Amino acid sequence: MFKSLTTRIIATTIVLLVGGIFIYTFFNVRQQQSQLIDTARENTELLLHTVENSIYNTMHLGNVQDVSSILAMMGQHNQLVGVRIFHPHGVILRSSNPAEVGQVVGMDDYRLYLNPKHYGIFDLPPYGEVLSMVKPIYNEAACHTCHGSKAKVIGILNVDYSLYRTKMQMLTASRIFIASSVAITFFLSITISFILFKFVKKPLDSMTANMSRVENGDLSVRIDYRGTDDEIGKLINSFNSMVDRLEVTKKELEQYHFQQLERADRLAAIGEMAAGIAHEIKNPLAGISAAVSIIRDDMEPDDPRSGILKEVLQQVQRLDKTVNDLLFFGKPSVPELACIDISDIIEKTLKFASQHRGVKHIERQLEFAPGLPTVYADGKQMQQVFLNLILNAFQAMSEGGRLTISTSLSTRQGRDHVRIDVADTGPGIPPQIQEKIFTPFFTTKAQGTGLGLPICYKLINLHNGFFTVANNTPRGTIFTIELPACSVHDIEEVRRAHET
Repeated sequence: MFKSLTTRIIATTIVLLVGGIFIYTFFNVRQQQSQLIDTARENTELLLHTVENSIYNTMHLGNVQDVSSILAMMGQHNQLVGVRIFHPHGVILRSSNPAEVGQVVGMDDYRLYLNPKHYGIFDLPPYGEVLSMVKPIYNEAACHTCHGSKAKVIGILNVDYSLYRTKMQMLTASRIFIASSVAITFFLSITISFILFKFVKKPLDSMTANMSRVENGDLSVRIDYRGTDDEIGKLINSFNSMVDRLEVTKKELEQYHFQQLERADRLAAIGEMAAGIAHEIKNPLAGISAAVSIIRDDMEPDDPRSGILKEVLQQVQRLDKTVNDLLFFGKPSVPELACIDISDIIEKTLKFASQHRGVKHIERQLEFAPGLPTVYADGKQMQQVFLNLILNAFQAMSEGGRLTISTSLSTRQGRDHVRIDVADTGPGIPPQIQEKIFTPFFTTKAQGTGLGLPICYKLINLHNGFFTVANNTPRGTIFTIELPACSVHDIEEVRRAHET
């Protein structure tokens, strides 16, 4: 039951409410009880003064016998349970109850005489709790005629005030206050629960149900919230906005996916057609190349027709390379993966490519980071990729420049990768065609087939790597390849492959 946030909020609110009202009620009842006791004490004190004045006047008039009458009359007060005068030694001299005269006053009353406060509350059977108060009667000059002048105190006036009515008032007030507190707590609990259910739980339940529909793929749901622009309203507006964006993104993804399927189908068809055409072309080309070579070998070295046959052979070789690229692009070979040192591959490839004519004005610079891990790749295919990139860079810097190949360590998707940057200082690639250079048959070269970079892109993808292009600073192009570093799992896989 308490798994619900709304239920926990309601329970916590009610507990805090009950606790707060209980503490307030407790201190308020105590305050009211203290006020009622103070009122009883003031009433008792007033009665005590009234009795004292009456006795004083009576004694001065010499009507000693009227003292007992005054005490008896005061004793008829419905809240006084005893009015008496006792000697400082404790013997009762006068009392509203004549039977007490001559007896020893109670110990509780006598202790009050010795106590500076002169009042206290104690049980007095059968009257229950009483507020008892004493007041010494001092031996004044007018009293010396009868009491002499030796004693300082000639008697103690004692009044016992019943607290029964006060207790009843306190009990009634406490019951009313507690009943009021319970009623207020109940009312507030119901009200708070209703507010939370209507303005919090109901919208949240609606949002949860709609989120489940979104999770199941239904992006047509929207929440109709007619409340004010409060926190819940903002949350629902954010939810509706999120679903709107998800719907737009889904349509874009579906459109992109459809385009990719169309492109894949088109490429597959082109690949199959290219493979078929290539097989039909390769054999005649091989025959033409062999025949032209034989004819050229039979000619004299200074025969002017030898140059024409040389040009024919170059064009046949170019056609043969194009056919091989078509065959490879249509059906690339499966990479034979192993843990290889990519720096060694790059160094050998650069040395081989540097035999190309027209590179003497190009500065070549290798910046290998020390301690790089090996990569899990096919060495021959990586050599093909780097040879293509290096030759492209040489062709882009026909007037001279600098080729820089650097390596470093990077991390992608939580796995270490070796990053290779191939940067040239040529004219660069315009931004508007950078996205097209990996498209098959797209080329800006007069003699190009438009298959070199697409093949490189496909090979890097087969190695689970990343291949990007960007403009170099201040000029030129930089191709970046990131290949996964060899892991323990890869090394173990290579070891098992060697064992089999």
